[in-house]
Amino acid sequence: MVDETARYSDTDLAEFKEIIQGKIQKAQVDLDLIKSAYMNDLNNGTDDTSPTFKAFEEGSETMSKEANSQLAIRQEKFIRDLKNALFRVENKTYGVCKVTGKLIGKDRLRIVPHATMSIEAKNLQR
Repeated sequence: MVDETARYSDTDLAEFKEIIQGKIQKAQVDLDLIKSAYMNDLNNGTDDTSPTFKAFEEGSETMSKEANSQLAIRQEKFIRDLKNALFRVENKTYGVCKVTGKLIGKDRLRIVPHATMSIEAKNLQR
């Protein structure tokens, strides 16, 4: 059992900080791609084709923009969660479960670096 007052060492925190910063950079690139796709006119040159096909294209374009908008919103939340995790690294509270007060497993944090709850706490929510 982990001591509830425990925290990760500065070396561990430095490792997690590096992981989080890398994920923020990648997530920002992905967000920029999503936003550029959303802003793109998506004009496939259907002006001179049948009106029926054009209607399908416009419907598809609307759905695509809505999907991209939802992706952008999710990506922005992911980036915000990662930045909050970085803040917790800086104030040395990173990796402490907000429910149990115990350390979240390193393997979990490497996979989900913005996690705020241990697997144990997540299972209690079900």
